[in-house]
Amino acid sequence: MILSVSRRTDIPAFYSEWFINRIVDGYVCVKNPFNYNQVSKIAISPENVDCIVFWTKNPRPMMSKLSKIDDLNYKYYFQFTITPYHEDLEINVANKKEIINTFIELSNKIGKNKVILRYDPILLTERYNIEFHIKAFRVLCEKLHDYTEKIIFSFVDDYKKVSKNLKELKVKDLCEEDMKFIASEFKKIASGYALKLETCAEKIDLEEIGINHARCIDGELIEKIIGYRIINKDKLDGNREYCGCMKCIDIGQYDSCIHNCLYCYANVNKEKAEINHRMHNSMSPILLGDFDENQVNERKDVRSLKIKDIDEAGEQISIFK
Repeated sequence: MILSVSRRTDIPAFYSEWFINRIVDGYVCVKNPFNYNQVSKIAISPENVDCIVFWTKNPRPMMSKLSKIDDLNYKYYFQFTITPYHEDLEINVANKKEIINTFIELSNKIGKNKVILRYDPILLTERYNIEFHIKAFRVLCEKLHDYTEKIIFSFVDDYKKVSKNLKELKVKDLCEEDMKFIASEFKKIASGYALKLETCAEKIDLEEIGINHARCIDGELIEKIIGYRIINKDKLDGNREYCGCMKCIDIGQYDSCIHNCLYCYANVNKEKAEINHRMHNSMSPILLGDFDENQVNERKDVRSLKIKDIDEAGEQISIFK
């Protein structure tokens, strides 16, 4: 299976000790994000987990623990978001110069193919206009082109709850013309640094500009990292419309990230997030709060996706190293 850690919250930034405890114990309990009374127990031993995908804006707290993850024989890569916004949008995000240095350090530590840069999401205000984004994107490419192979970007989605958070900032509607212009300028900049550029879960088709839809949880990349072929790499997760990610299991919980980014669909209530964060116990099998252990159901679809020696047609296949 592919373990997503996590699209619902920033586990590397705020819950890294808990995650290490979970992989040492070999299991995790996860609340159903739409029904907290339903809790699943998921076996996450290295025999079951083919690859871990970390999502973060600050992996610094996790970096000292990567050797432990390596020792336990887990494979992984990072989706690392760096945006150019200030405290009016990102209330509790680390200093951007420090974040860029962390990106470089992480890339040097694990390899640039395992650190994907995310410029995500793009939103427009009087302060953060098109010219601002193009300049910021150029600076990021200049600083980080030697430390990644791919950049994924997206435009802000008009989630109803998120719109309320952004109301005072007077976020402008992004028309198709603006999106295509920004994408075209980004493409020119990225190409100048030999960086691959893709979009995340976007309806708009930018193939004419040379930009494809991303698969952030990417079966092809995962096979290269883990060194063997996997089944179901084209089976979509279905997490969001237009999302190209392969199917995975996410172990996070909404409204628990204290970066407090006002545009975040996974963390729309900063007061609730603060309360939830205080409920965290790094020794608990579940990320937040309490649960009735008698009501826990063991998830059955937990297994390695590795293709062994014979494919479905009964023909011998080779496992590349």
